Parts: sequence; structure tokens; C-alpha cells
Amino acid sequence: MMVTSASNIPHCSYSPFPIINKQIHPQSWGNGNPSLSLKQAMKPSSCTFSNEPQISFTDAEEKRRFKWVEIGPGITEEQRQAIDKLPFKMTKRCKALMKQIICFNPEKGSLEDLLGAWVNVMKPRRADWLVVLKELKIMEHPLYFLVAEIALLEETFEANIRDYTKIIHGYGKQNRLREAENILDAMKRRGFICDQVTLTTMVHMYSKAGNLKLAEDTFEEIKLLGQQLDKRSYGAMIMAYIRAGMPEQGEGLLKEMDNLEIYAGSEVYKALLRAYSTNGDTDGAQRVFGTIQLAGISPDAKLCGLLINAYQVAGQSEEARVAFENMRRAGLKPSDKCVALVLAAYEKQNKLNKALEFLMDLERDGIVVGKEASSILAQWFKKLGVVEQVEQVLREFAAK
Repeated sequence: MMVTSASNIPHCSYSPFPIINKQIHPQSWGNGNPSLSLKQAMKPSSCTFSNEPQISFTDAEEKRRFKWVEIGPGITEEQRQAIDKLPFKMTKRCKALMKQIICFNPEKGSLEDLLGAWVNVMKPRRADWLVVLKELKIMEHPLYFLVAEIALLEETFEANIRDYTKIIHGYGKQNRLREAENILDAMKRRGFICDQVTLTTMVHMYSKAGNLKLAEDTFEEIKLLGQQLDKRSYGAMIMAYIRAGMPEQGEGLLKEMDNLEIYAGSEVYKALLRAYSTNGDTDGAQRVFGTIQLAGISPDAKLCGLLINAYQVAGQSEEARVAFENMRRAGLKPSDKCVALVLAAYEKQNKLNKALEFLMDLERDGIVVGKEASSILAQWFKKLGVVEQVEQVLREFAAK
């Protein structure tokens, strides 16, 4: 079958993007500069028949022909390898489009024309679109987002709110804020109501971009939905406060969650503890450390290390030592990082005798001082002007 442009046969016309005729505006796509215009999408074409499938599109200003032809042998080795890696069980309909996208050359036509040709020749269903998009995402193909956005306009794709959310999330992961916002705006114009999942995705995105005000506004928008907030929504806002250097506000939301018997993911607790630890806020670090245990999360050497670090930063060497010993009493094997943190705390207060006592206790209990802790000792000895002893000390620890 051959489909060619023939303006003298108006009764056999079609639009390669029929959904655009339903007041869907392509200028709302996230790419900012879509090559498909409303005039292009609604231009007429006509149908004739031949043995070879072929599509052509005519623009008012410029005549251009797009032919759907099988991918031949004249492709690059890289393209051939990519085609060979396509799933064996992929349908011919999907594989045909994947081959065209892999070998896509914008000089031979636009991507919108290509997808329009596929729709008219292959008659895909939603399942076919999803297979193609999944494969493009796995491949990390540069045309993934553009194909996904064009698909939103296709009736055969039967777009729903989750399709928009996936694209927004994808743009968010790449810190492409403007494109994500464009997709959100397009979604609203097309009659979709933002739900908690979509808005939480936006909070995550604004948080990563360092825009606390927009994150807070979006979080308030979630509350206005009148639904119980889930741990993902709370977690996204807590992380936004942490990234903004406001762990106290994040901890406030954590307490609100506890009152509602909603427990955050372990990564949220760890991030909050790390924020307090980095600032040397020992009270905050101790509170969160206790909250972690109440939430049923068993502390490991890394979490204990964050608590010890808080005392080290604050210059509280004895409290750092107590936290270290509490970890050992809990049956946890101290890491070299934890040992190094205690030594750094003693160094900050210039308590050499306490540090040596600490090292002897470790030796007695069979705990080997590793590279990081040895480095702390070496730097400390150099500051004290005992350079001659440095190599000897390091050799002794290395031999143990």
C-alpha cells in the first residue's frame, strides 16, 4: 500500500495526529521547541494503493516526503549492533519502529512524521507504545523523551496521568526542571487532575534543584487534596528541608509522621542524622539516632559513625568515646572509620594520652587500626613535630 500526498483527492484525507484535532496543544510539550506545529499535524493527505508501504507529508511552505522503507544493509556498525540487541520476542510491529528510531536521520524527515507513519501503517495499540518506550529507556536512547511526549498526543497510546508522571520523574532525575514543568502544565490543560503521586514527584524535583519555596508550595498543594499523606510525600519534603540546611523543620515533619504512625524510609532517617552530624549538632543527632531505633531500624556501624562524628565535629571527645563503646556493647564491630573519628576527636582537643589509651584498649581487644585511622595518627604526630616516630608507629600498626 502506498499513501501519498494528493491534494486533488480531498475525500481520502487523514491526520497523522488525530488527537490534536481535539484541542490538544503540542506547544505544551516539555521539549520547549517541538518541531510539530498544529498546522503540520492537521494537514490533509490522501490514499492510493501499491505494493510498497510509503508515507509522505506536505507542508504549506515546504514539500517534503517521508518514506517508510525497511532498514537495509547500509547502516553503521553501531546501529547494527543496537538492532541485534533488540529483544527476540519483540513483535514485528515494535521492532520495525525501533529499527527506524535507531537509524533515525532528521534530514530524511521529522520524528513526528516517522511516528505518524508508524501509526497509520502498523496500527499500534497502547501495549506496543509501552514496549517501545520501555526499550528506549533501557537503551538510554536520546530520543526517549521526545518519543514519549509525542505518544501523549496519540489516540492509540491512550495516555493516562501515570504516563505524564513518568516523564516528569524522568526529567526530574536529569534536573531538567523547565521540561518537567511544561509536561505538568500540559497535563493540567488536557484535563488531568494532579494527584499525590505526581505532586510528590514535583516536590522531589524542586528539592533536588534547591528550590525550597516551590517544594513547600507543592507540598501544601498535596495537603489540599484532602487525602492522607503517605511516607513518600513526607519523605520528599523532609529531604527538601535537609538539602536546604534546615534539618529541624525536617525533624518536625518526622514527628508529625510518628504521631500518625507513618514511618519514613531508612534513607530519610539516615539523611537527617547525617545533616545533624555534619553540623556538629549533637542533640539533634542523638534525637534522630533514638528515633531510628524506635522506628525499628537496627543501627549499623555507619549510623553509629554518624553519631560519633557529631561529637567529633562538636569537639566532645569523651562523648565520642562513649558512643564508640556503646556501639561495641551492642555487638557491632567498629569500622576503621569509627576508630578514625574517635582519634580525630581526641586530636581536636589535643588529648594525646587519651588517644594512646584508646589505642591500647583496641589492641588488647584485637581490633586492628586500619589505613584511615593510621593516617589520622600520622598527621597528628607531624603536627607535634615527632616526625621520626611516624614511620615507626605506622610499621607497628601495620604489623599487627
